[in-house]
Amino acid sequence: MKRPKLKKASKRVSCAKRFKIQKKVREHNRKLRKEAKKKGISGRKPKKDVGVPNSAPFKEEVLREAEQRKQELVALKEQNVIAKQQQRAGKRKKEKETASAGDEPASKKAKKVMKAKEAKAEMVKKKSTKTFKCCELNKVIEESDVIVEVLDARDPLGCRCPQLEETVLKHEGKKKLLFILNKIDLVPKDNLEKWLRYLEAECPTFLFKAAMQLKDRTVQEKNKKVVNAVLDHSRAASSFGRDSFLQTLTNLANKKEAKTTLKVGVVGFPNVGKSSVINSLKEVRVCHAGVQRGLTRCKQEVHITKRLKLIDSPGTVAAPSNPGDAMALRSLRVEEKEESALEAVRTLLERCDQQQIMLQYNVPNYRNYLEFLTAFAKKRSFLQKGGVPNTELAAVMFLSDWTGAKLSYHSRAPERQDLPSYLTDAIVTELRSDLKMDVVRKGNENVLKSARFPNLASSISFNSRGPTAGVLNVSELPKETVTTTATEEDDDEEEETDMTINTEKPEVETPVSTIVTHIQETTKKKKAKPAKKVKFVPVNIDLTSAQHNDDDAYDFNTDFV
Repeated sequence: MKRPKLKKASKRVSCAKRFKIQKKVREHNRKLRKEAKKKGISGRKPKKDVGVPNSAPFKEEVLREAEQRKQELVALKEQNVIAKQQQRAGKRKKEKETASAGDEPASKKAKKVMKAKEAKAEMVKKKSTKTFKCCELNKVIEESDVIVEVLDARDPLGCRCPQLEETVLKHEGKKKLLFILNKIDLVPKDNLEKWLRYLEAECPTFLFKAAMQLKDRTVQEKNKKVVNAVLDHSRAASSFGRDSFLQTLTNLANKKEAKTTLKVGVVGFPNVGKSSVINSLKEVRVCHAGVQRGLTRCKQEVHITKRLKLIDSPGTVAAPSNPGDAMALRSLRVEEKEESALEAVRTLLERCDQQQIMLQYNVPNYRNYLEFLTAFAKKRSFLQKGGVPNTELAAVMFLSDWTGAKLSYHSRAPERQDLPSYLTDAIVTELRSDLKMDVVRKGNENVLKSARFPNLASSISFNSRGPTAGVLNVSELPKETVTTTATEEDDDEEEETDMTINTEKPEVETPVSTIVTHIQETTKKKKAKPAKKVKFVPVNIDLTSAQHNDDDAYDFNTDFV
């Protein structure tokens, strides 16, 4: 028992208890000795070998034979160790020979690991191709009863794909088309109302703001177990427009036949928020969503209720015939490594007002995109060795702001509206049938009242270039080139091939010996000269004093020296 003011409990026990324990131990030991005696095993310790006594005859010969036997046993052990080492070395040599010959490794574990890696690499390579994405998108359109096209509220017209809408409406009323305006918290309220009126004239439209801080089920269960858990009432954790949209989908599901689920396909261009919308409707993070583009590579089914099922799809593949600024706005060519991030930033800056960019990023006046990126890199402390601004990293961060849910910009809604060629008044009325439009309008009004919107002065305005063309037919896709990581041997082979191509029409023929001697002389001169120390001198740069010039060439000698 632990007494007060003592760190450890006392080990003292009563005498009766101590004597009782000693008695039990004696009885236990007596029982063990009796069992050992029955088995013929003496409980006492074996006596120590005293060796050969001095009175024994031939004592020296007996000791010599014992020592010799001991040495033979030691030599036998050493031979066994050497034999095992030779056996292991032989196995390693065989494995190396089989690996160099191109055969599979001998061990079963290595075979399984190699097969698993190859299968995983092939699957990732297959899912990243445009043909696989087109096939998955066509499967989603065929399986679903309702197609929901997610549009970015900052550029709704640029997020629309006419080819996708036309294929959905070709089914002659069997499939419905709905619009979702996502990321409404990044657009001014007046601009959002204009776009809502513009899109409602063609198709039923829902305003939506997805939740940003959803967690997995395991994390939610852990938080429930905590007694003093703090509830998150922030704007990022809440979603707007969920109730009205979910109510319309449940009404459509109830109008169907019994024991059949309503399949809703969620489609759209990359990074418009398809997976985030599904996560907000489920209120659990079931789909992988993030700032990086193209995270969803294959379709994924999510059950909301017994009668309602959502199908997530990969992003729509954009046609290569689209203009460069439309592709740069979604970083499609940058992700496919067809265009550098610097060129994408250049095309985006040409479409925006310079004063608004300067106010948004707190950057002084700039003449071209390189000056803007240098100032932006210094503002964010993106510096390389020697204090040189890292313009490439600044360009990547600028693009992530535009494609992610961070930067507030908006496009102007067109005033006059003409229906597209694939839409007619009869199709518009058919799309509105089976929907309670009063409930939809009331839900959008509640979202406009409850959500928070940025000011018009803090938002960047740009001119939209119209819908973005997409590719749904696999035959229309261009042939894809496979890019692999080149090794040193491959680089050497490429250099050899380049040399053979370039030497078909040589300008001047020079012998190899003269080239070698010339290289040796230059290397000797470089070694003889002492190395010059480079000192980085800080220079105050005032970009506000730079004059506006139409020339895109940037001369570092005149501005930084």
